[in-house]
Amino acid sequence: MGRQGSGAGGRAAAGQNTGERPAALPPNAAPCAGEACAAPPSPIRYKAGVLNDISSPWAAVLGAGPAGLMAAETLAQAGHRVVVFDRMPSVARKFLMAGRGGLNLTHTEPLPAFIARYGAAARPLAPLIEAFPPEALMRWAEALGQPVFTGSSGRVFPRAMKASPLLRAWLARLAAQGVEIRTRHDWQGFAPDGALRFHTPAGPALPRPAATVLALGGASWPRLGADGSWVRALAGLPVAPLRPANMGFRVPWSDVFAARHAGTPLKRIALHFRDRTVRGEAVITRDGIEGGAVYALSAPLREAIAADGVAVPRLDLRPDLPAEEVARRLSAPRRGQSLSTFLRKALALPPVSIGLVQEALHGGAAPDALPALLKALPLRLVAPQGLERAISSAGGLSLAALDAWLMLRERPGLFAAGEMLDWEAPTGGYLLQACFATGLRAGQGAARWLSAAGAPGQG
Repeated sequence: MGRQGSGAGGRAAAGQNTGERPAALPPNAAPCAGEACAAPPSPIRYKAGVLNDISSPWAAVLGAGPAGLMAAETLAQAGHRVVVFDRMPSVARKFLMAGRGGLNLTHTEPLPAFIARYGAAARPLAPLIEAFPPEALMRWAEALGQPVFTGSSGRVFPRAMKASPLLRAWLARLAAQGVEIRTRHDWQGFAPDGALRFHTPAGPALPRPAATVLALGGASWPRLGADGSWVRALAGLPVAPLRPANMGFRVPWSDVFAARHAGTPLKRIALHFRDRTVRGEAVITRDGIEGGAVYALSAPLREAIAADGVAVPRLDLRPDLPAEEVARRLSAPRRGQSLSTFLRKALALPPVSIGLVQEALHGGAAPDALPALLKALPLRLVAPQGLERAISSAGGLSLAALDAWLMLRERPGLFAAGEMLDWEAPTGGYLLQACFATGLRAGQGAARWLSAAGAPGQG
């Protein structure tokens, strides 16, 4: 059944970095290490599979990623008892992996433009992000002793340029607030009487909280915790299929090109698709292309492939030069030079860019259209990379199924936050911002629900 993981609620773009191209997670990277991964000890005890040491109403949070931990902190600050459950041996694994690229927390662009980055989900997310905007997230990080700075692109990072110091400070504060974290608790769905069903190292458990916040994550990089299998536990509710987002694409390179250029960056390029142009960088992979410029267009490219079976964006290899100047330089006599030498001397193209031109020519592009090819080289994308390599995921639980406090309309007392909700955004700080904002709102909603149920707290 459904599972929660430490990526839960953390559509935190794993591999974000200070450059404009978030790096993909290395295939053999250790997902977590050291004291940053350790959950604070908890006095909870199980007997006969039932959480039996809590007599007053309490809250459960499923998933110990950014959204889940933010919901737990909000509940604790309101005076409620809260227990966080996560199926992995340690918490916030995807958050920690994102920190390896610098931990891009948020972005400083004007709020209307910021909110527009969420596309179709901008309208329902707007009040949540307005209530917890980038400035609030920066203050939150600094209150944990983690000063932040804004890079030249407007992206915001902790000065430590990693997630582990922030997570250590956050876990210590949560422990001081009385938040209890139980790892290795694999959620299996609901029992017939509504109790939560877990597999635990000690056997099955059936806790019965008065309020539950689901922060179960999406399905990207499932080895870090969140695999999207929670969908089965919410059968009957409106859930859009989970799909890769901020991912690379497959391109049928020739064997020669793939062997020669796999892993090579494409710097200072522009990528055009339909009415959008993105300048930045990309990386050639053995079976395709990925990187910041590609991720920025990944949603429309993905939808085009779903509709037509292929997407063909155009690559500008010299966006700093107008087409007329490219044509002028290429009109010079070649004087016996090979095409590679001519392009290198005339336009200062690196070998990978020259290789792309040769790929296009071998694929049938007209040699006399070389100037146009340099400014609009077609890339034939045949499939997106899978969820196992995507930075984040699209799809999830419909926002329309939730009320203003992110409570499921059909399941009173059950709230949801983070990546498991149906929204997507580009890298650049927008992913984590929405996870924190939705976690805060779900925690506030659960606190209100507990207060109405008679739980002690501050209302």
